[in-house]
Amino acid sequence: MTSRFTELVIDCLDPQRLADFWCEVLDFTVLDRSEDSVEIGSWEPTAEAVRAGQMPPTMFFVRVPEAKTGKNRLHLDVSPVDARTADEVTRLLKLGATRMDVGQGPDRSWVVMADPEGNEFDVVRSLAP
Repeated sequence: MTSRFTELVIDCLDPQRLADFWCEVLDFTVLDRSEDSVEIGSWEPTAEAVRAGQMPPTMFFVRVPEAKTGKNRLHLDVSPVDARTADEVTRLLKLGATRMDVGQGPDRSWVVMADPEGNEFDVVRSLAP
Protein backbone atom coordinates (compact mmCIF):
# COMPACT_ATOMS: atom_id res chain seq x y z
CA MET A 1 0.00 0.00 0.00
CA THR A 2 1.29 3.48 -0.88
CA SER A 3 0.20 7.09 -1.25
CA ARG A 4 0.83 9.69 -3.93
CA PHE A 5 1.78 13.37 -3.55
CA THR A 6 -1.19 14.89 -5.38
CA GLU A 7 -1.55 18.52 -4.23
CA LEU A 8 0.58 21.22 -2.67
CA VAL A 9 -1.79 23.36 -0.58
CA ILE A 10 -0.89 26.99 0.07
CA ASP A 11 -2.84 29.09 2.56
CA CYS A 12 -3.27 32.66 1.36
CA LEU A 13 -5.35 35.82 1.56
CA ASP A 14 -6.15 36.01 -2.17
CA PRO A 15 -6.27 32.60 -3.91
CA GLN A 16 -7.02 34.01 -7.35
CA ARG A 17 -4.10 36.44 -7.24
CA LEU A 18 -1.64 33.74 -6.25
CA ALA A 19 -3.08 31.26 -8.75
CA ASP A 20 -2.68 33.85 -11.52
CA PHE A 21 0.92 34.52 -10.46
CA TRP A 22 1.90 30.84 -10.30
CA CYS A 23 0.10 30.04 -13.59
CA GLU A 24 2.35 32.63 -15.25
CA VAL A 25 5.48 31.36 -13.49
CA LEU A 26 4.91 27.67 -14.27
CA ASP A 27 2.72 27.78 -17.40
CA PHE A 28 -0.06 26.03 -15.47
CA THR A 29 -3.79 26.39 -16.04
CA VAL A 30 -6.69 26.72 -13.63
CA LEU A 31 -8.24 23.30 -13.01
CA ASP A 32 -10.91 24.25 -10.48
CA ARG A 33 -12.08 27.38 -8.72
CA SER A 34 -14.46 28.37 -5.96
CA GLU A 35 -14.93 31.54 -3.93
CA ASP A 36 -12.26 30.50 -1.43
CA SER A 37 -9.90 28.28 -3.41
CA VAL A 38 -8.22 27.79 -6.78
CA GLU A 39 -6.45 24.66 -8.04
CA ILE A 40 -3.87 24.92 -10.83
CA GLY A 41 -1.75 22.34 -12.60
CA SER A 42 0.05 21.18 -15.69
CA TRP A 43 -2.34 18.29 -16.30
CA GLU A 44 -5.88 17.21 -15.43
CA PRO A 45 -5.57 14.64 -12.63
CA THR A 46 -7.69 11.50 -12.79
CA ALA A 47 -7.84 8.70 -10.25
CA GLU A 48 -6.60 6.25 -12.90
CA ALA A 49 -3.54 8.35 -13.78
CA VAL A 50 -2.64 8.91 -10.13
CA ARG A 51 -2.94 5.20 -9.35
CA ALA A 52 -0.78 4.34 -12.39
CA GLY A 53 2.23 6.34 -11.22
CA GLN A 54 3.53 9.47 -9.58
CA MET A 55 2.58 12.58 -11.52
CA PRO A 56 3.39 16.24 -10.83
CA PRO A 57 1.25 17.59 -7.98
CA THR A 58 -1.25 20.36 -8.54
CA MET A 59 -1.14 23.57 -6.49
CA PHE A 60 -4.18 24.38 -4.38
CA PHE A 61 -4.56 27.94 -3.01
CA VAL A 62 -6.95 28.21 -0.07
CA ARG A 63 -8.19 31.44 1.50
CA VAL A 64 -7.38 31.87 5.19
CA PRO A 65 -8.05 34.96 7.34
CA GLU A 66 -4.50 35.51 8.60
CA ALA A 67 -1.46 36.78 6.69
CA LYS A 68 1.85 34.93 6.52
CA THR A 69 3.85 35.66 9.68
CA GLY A 70 7.24 33.91 9.40
CA LYS A 71 9.75 32.22 7.14
CA ASN A 72 8.39 29.24 5.24
CA ARG A 73 9.48 25.83 6.46
CA LEU A 74 8.85 24.49 2.95
CA HIS A 75 9.52 26.31 -0.31
CA LEU A 76 9.54 25.66 -4.04
CA ASP A 77 12.58 25.70 -6.32
CA VAL A 78 11.94 26.64 -9.93
CA SER A 79 14.33 26.14 -12.85
CA PRO A 80 13.97 28.24 -16.00
CA VAL A 81 13.78 26.01 -19.07
CA ASP A 82 14.27 28.54 -21.86
CA ALA A 83 16.16 31.47 -20.32
CA ARG A 84 19.13 32.30 -18.15
CA THR A 85 18.44 32.44 -14.40
CA ALA A 86 18.98 36.23 -14.37
CA ASP A 87 16.45 36.69 -17.18
CA GLU A 88 13.90 34.57 -15.35
CA VAL A 89 14.39 36.61 -12.17
CA THR A 90 13.68 39.77 -14.18
CA ARG A 91 10.49 38.21 -15.62
CA LEU A 92 9.31 37.11 -12.17
CA LEU A 93 9.90 40.57 -10.72
CA LYS A 94 7.64 41.99 -13.46
CA LEU A 95 4.96 39.43 -12.49
CA GLY A 96 4.98 40.65 -8.87
CA ALA A 97 7.69 38.61 -7.16
CA THR A 98 10.24 40.28 -4.91
CA ARG A 99 13.82 39.41 -3.98
CA MET A 100 14.28 38.07 -0.47
CA ASP A 101 17.17 37.88 1.96
CA VAL A 102 16.81 34.87 4.24
CA GLY A 103 20.49 34.83 5.18
CA GLN A 104 21.60 32.97 2.06
CA GLY A 105 24.68 35.17 1.53
CA PRO A 106 25.86 36.85 -1.68
CA ASP A 107 27.77 33.99 -3.32
CA ARG A 108 24.94 31.59 -4.13
CA SER A 109 24.00 30.13 -7.48
CA TRP A 110 20.28 30.56 -6.73
CA VAL A 111 18.09 33.61 -6.14
CA VAL A 112 15.65 33.69 -3.23
CA MET A 113 12.38 35.37 -4.11
CA ALA A 114 8.87 35.71 -2.71
CA ASP A 115 5.50 35.48 -4.42
CA PRO A 116 2.99 38.36 -4.05
CA GLU A 117 1.98 37.16 -0.56
CA GLY A 118 5.53 36.69 0.69
CA ASN A 119 5.95 32.92 0.25
CA GLU A 120 9.61 32.23 -0.43
CA PHE A 121 10.82 30.30 -3.46
CA ASP A 122 14.18 29.88 -5.18
CA VAL A 123 15.11 30.38 -8.80
CA VAL A 124 17.85 27.80 -9.35
CA ARG A 125 20.00 26.73 -12.27
CA SER A 126 18.74 27.27 -15.77
CA LEU A 127 17.86 24.20 -17.81
CA ALA A 128 17.97 26.14 -21.09
CA PRO A 129 20.03 24.59 -23.86
